[in-house]
Amino acid sequence: MSNDPIFHMIANGPQPVAPFSHAVEADGFIFMTGMMPDTPAEKGVLPDGIVAQTRNVMANLTTNLNGMGLGLEHVISVRAYLLEFKRDYDAFNATYAEYFPEGRRPARTCIGTTGLAYDALVEIDMVARRPATR
Repeated sequence: MSNDPIFHMIANGPQPVAPFSHAVEADGFIFMTGMMPDTPAEKGVLPDGIVAQTRNVMANLTTNLNGMGLGLEHVISVRAYLLEFKRDYDAFNATYAEYFPEGRRPARTCIGTTGLAYDALVEIDMVARRPATR
């Protein structure tokens, strides 16, 4: 078994906005690149509002996880970046909470920022862990 990292590009995943892999896997941990709120079909086209953009970001992250045989239940850590932190924090949290059941929520950091690609309102990256084989 190789300890070399695996660089994942998911065939049906979102188109990169910059030079990166969708995820890098090392020793069972998957470090997922921050995703934008566009869709794989419409690079750079964003819906209006934090709720719709959060849903698109989560859909992109889920697509990438699924492309590696994983799901949101494998996520152990999340970092979220909000362009309009004070305005959007409550609506973002309400939307985000729909994706993780209470009692099984990943560790999380949420940061206000001064700019995101495509002038997006939200970007989210994740760390997941592949289940141990028995």
